[in-house]
Amino acid sequence: MHIFLINPACLDRRITDEDALAVPMGLYYLGALLKDKGIEVTLVNLAAVPEPLAHLENLLKQHQPDIVGFSLLNASRHCAMDGAALAKKINPHVTVVFGGPGATFLAGHLFSVCPALDYIVKGEGERSFCELVDHIISTNISPPHHIKGLVFFRDKNIVDTGDSVLIEDLDSLAHPARYFDYQHISLSRGCPGRCRFCGSPQFWGKSRVRFHSVTWFVDEMALLIQRGITHFFISDDTFTMDKARVMGVCREIVQRKLACTWVAISRMDFLDEEILFYMRRAGCIQISFGVESGSETIRKTLGKPFKTGRIVKAFEMTRSFGILPRAYIIYGSPGETTATIQETVDLIEKIKPLSLVSYILVLFPGTGLYNDLLSRKKISPHVWKQKIEDIPWFQLDPNLTLEQVTDFGKKIRNTFFSRIEQYALEIALVDNRALYPFHADFLSRLAMTFSHGDYSNHPRVKEPLKTAALLYERSLSYAPDARAYLGLGMLHQKQRRFDRAVALMEKALIHFGNDKSLNICMAVSLMNLGRFSDALSFLEKFKSHDDIQPYVNACKSKL
Repeated sequence: MHIFLINPACLDRRITDEDALAVPMGLYYLGALLKDKGIEVTLVNLAAVPEPLAHLENLLKQHQPDIVGFSLLNASRHCAMDGAALAKKINPHVTVVFGGPGATFLAGHLFSVCPALDYIVKGEGERSFCELVDHIISTNISPPHHIKGLVFFRDKNIVDTGDSVLIEDLDSLAHPARYFDYQHISLSRGCPGRCRFCGSPQFWGKSRVRFHSVTWFVDEMALLIQRGITHFFISDDTFTMDKARVMGVCREIVQRKLACTWVAISRMDFLDEEILFYMRRAGCIQISFGVESGSETIRKTLGKPFKTGRIVKAFEMTRSFGILPRAYIIYGSPGETTATIQETVDLIEKIKPLSLVSYILVLFPGTGLYNDLLSRKKISPHVWKQKIEDIPWFQLDPNLTLEQVTDFGKKIRNTFFSRIEQYALEIALVDNRALYPFHADFLSRLAMTFSHGDYSNHPRVKEPLKTAALLYERSLSYAPDARAYLGLGMLHQKQRRFDRAVALMEKALIHFGNDKSLNICMAVSLMNLGRFSDALSFLEKFKSHDDIQPYVNACKSKL
């Protein structure tokens, strides 16, 4: 038995969207359970290749799997349907299974438009899928009516076997990190929120949020670190919901001396200074918040009834502990006007986010807004026969136009990018000596976004190199930091101030003598001063490295 677990590509190709490009965590959990049963599993990430169907065709012909399972988002359903048809064409006896939110919320539609589809696994899929695999292996020809959580087509009718029983003990699941490399991890399943633009509340149902134990979760991180993964995206809908558990995770990371960084998602009402202190010391470098709008009325409409003061406080606290606060903003919502966009702009200026992601409000199955329109017959499920990922709200709102909404987005982004230098230079950090090395790390990371990253070439960021230099210097005022030394040294080089770069590298190498990048920076600065013999002395210790040889050769040619 050989099973393909496939992450199909979205209809509109992604380049930088980390979540859309990553294999869903559920496929890793499934893969681990199947491997524990001795079943051969291949994970296929079609979202990460330029020609998804051609790539899949080659793999199908090469491996001839018995079962192909696709984990769908609404945006990736067309790739999954095309992939299913391709799999059946190559092997008419292959079993095709769909799962994930896109399949859960559109089961009837998918069976009507995808003849190659055999089964849909609804919601949490481990139990249902593994039982279905056992049923197929048993060569039992009767339909699997006894397996909860399935939808299938029999005798011209759709059969829904009901909801599967949720897994209460998440620690009973196999550790995917024993078999796979990945960066997205999760402490919990479920969400305490009821955001009307998100499918998570309906996907997980009204059950309480379930958690892994602290030990299981940190064991997963440790296993992945052993495999060379040192940065994690913690994908819980609200990571900080259980304060005691999160603090336990942070203590365990520190006690085990796990060298890693991670980012998380939180809500403004599950945050205080104590948890931020522990998170920062354990490697947290960014927290994303769903701010959505500056209008309290629109936030209520979207199911995010937070008061403005609470939002401002959350960003202020997060920033003060040296954690980058990122804001998610939605525009083009019900009731959106020029005035509400101005409220959003005003809120951005109050919260001073250091990163901002803005989206047009879109509808898709499983969200409260979509379900409301469906129940009022303002929209038809037949719309999904079209090759579209989702439906922008403004297309259904007589008070909004594409031109208006486009201008709304430009105003939000222009405000942020024209103010980001100010936000970065006005950061007030808590004066706690235990956090000084972390403050240095935070400021040097932020400086990099101005010298080499997202803000270095944006037309509305006026003096990125000056801002970067100030942040690097402030970083070094807290503690020696290799990134700050290197970034500042490279800025000196760019301005052809090689003497200053050499003086700075002399200080840097006292603390980080074996840092390859700092030694190269010193050598390059000395070479530009004509001191080739001195430069060689900093290159010799790395002479076995291929990327060092050109520098060595350049120095020797001048001696």
